[in-house]
Amino acid sequence: MQDAKANRDTMMAIVTTGTGGYDRLEYRAVPKPVPCEGEVLLKVLAAGVNNTDINTRLGWYSSSVTGGTDETPGEEGRADGGWNAATPFPFIQGTDCCGEIMAIGPGVAGRRMGERVLVRSCMRRSGFDSLDMVWLGSDFDGAFAQYVKVPAAEVFAVECDWSDAELASIPCAYGTAENMIHRAGVTAGTRVLVPGASGGVGSAVVQLCVRRGAEVIAITSPGKEAVLLEIGARRVLTRAEDPLFVLGEKSVDVVIDNVAGSGFGTMLRLLRPGGCYLSSGAIAGPVVSLDMREMYLKDITLIGCTAWDEPVFGNLVTYIERGEIRPLVAATYPLERIAEAQAAFQTKQHLGKIVLIPSH
Repeated sequence: MQDAKANRDTMMAIVTTGTGGYDRLEYRAVPKPVPCEGEVLLKVLAAGVNNTDINTRLGWYSSSVTGGTDETPGEEGRADGGWNAATPFPFIQGTDCCGEIMAIGPGVAGRRMGERVLVRSCMRRSGFDSLDMVWLGSDFDGAFAQYVKVPAAEVFAVECDWSDAELASIPCAYGTAENMIHRAGVTAGTRVLVPGASGGVGSAVVQLCVRRGAEVIAITSPGKEAVLLEIGARRVLTRAEDPLFVLGEKSVDVVIDNVAGSGFGTMLRLLRPGGCYLSSGAIAGPVVSLDMREMYLKDITLIGCTAWDEPVFGNLVTYIERGEIRPLVAATYPLERIAEAQAAFQTKQHLGKIVLIPSH
C-alpha cells in the first residue's frame, strides 16, 4: 500500500539542476504537483523543445555571453544566467505543453475535467496593461514531466484532429511569431523578410504571415527551400546568397529576425523608409553593430518582443480550429531522451519542431 501511495504522489520529470551541460538534466522521481486555488493539474501529453530551454541551461541570458546560442558553452554555476529574475534551479523546464486536465483546484469549473488543452507559455501577472510576466518552464516548473500544474486562466481547450505532438509545437514558437506579426501590423500585401525561416519560430512566422495575405521572403540553409515554398513563402534565399544583391536596398516592409548577429546591419539596409524590424531572439549572437543613421534617417521602428499581447494566444487557437495553420514536426523523442533531442535541436538540421513525449 505504501508503494502504491508513493506512485500516486510522485511522477517522473527532467530536473535541471543548474547551468551547464547535458549532465544537468536529471530524469528522476519528484513529488506530483497538487493544484491550488484557481489552478489545474495537467497530464503532459507532449512538450516541445525550444531555444529558451537550452539557453537557460547554458546560461546564455547572462550579460557576459556575447556569442550565438550554438557557440556558448554551458558553464556550471553561471551566476547571472537567468532572465526576468534569477533562474530557480533546481526546477523543471519545458515551455510548450499539450496536456489533459486531470484535477482541478478550488474555484475551477468541474466541466473542464478531461479537456485536451494548450498552455499559454507567457503569462502576464498584472494584466495586459503591464509587462510583468512569467514563463512556464523558465520562471516556474514546466512541462518536461508527466504532470504540471498551471493557472486555469492560462489553459485553452482546443478542438481539432491534430496529434499531441503537433499541438505541443504551437505555444512558444507560434505565440512568439504571432506576437511579432501582431505588433508589426502585418496585413495583405506587406512584404516580410524572415531570416532563420526553417526553425520553429521562423516557420511559424512564414505560415502566420501568409495566412494574413503577406508576401514572405524566407532565408534558410541549403536543402530546406522546398518545404518553405510549400508552406507559402513567395521566395526563398539561402544563407550563401547576399540578400542586398538579390533583393536590393529598401526592398521590404518588415523584417522579423530571430537570428541577429553579424547580419543585423544588412537587415536594416533592406528595410524601406518607415519599415519595421522585430526580434525575440538572437541565435547568431546578441551583440550587434547598429548604424544609427540607418535607423533614424529611414524612420525605422525597432521592436523587441517578449511579453505576448492579449489577442495572440486566442488567435492561435482559432486558427487551429479553423484549419488555417499546420505545424511542422521534425521529430519526437521520449522525455527521458531529452539530451539526445536537445543535441539534435542544436545541430539546426531539422525543419520545424522537436517534441518530447512523456511515458504514462
